Amino acid sequence: MARKKSELSFEDKLSRLEEVAELLEQDNLGIEESISLFEEGVKLSKECLIALQNAELRITELKGQISDFKESS
Repeated sequence: MARKKSELSFEDKLSRLEEVAELLEQDNLGIEESISLFEEGVKLSKECLIALQNAELRITELKGQISDFKESS
């Protein structure tokens, strides 16, 4: 399945989330910039969580296929 060019990989999203967290820890941000970064961080967190949940589901399904194969052998 091809990924849209504008869609970041999980690793890229996680890296950006780390950057956002570091920026928010600094004292030199204005309130609007802080809120904007916080919103971006929340969005990235949700996207990363969904990606992890989807990966877990795929792994569970694959493990089930292996179990089914072993049982039928």
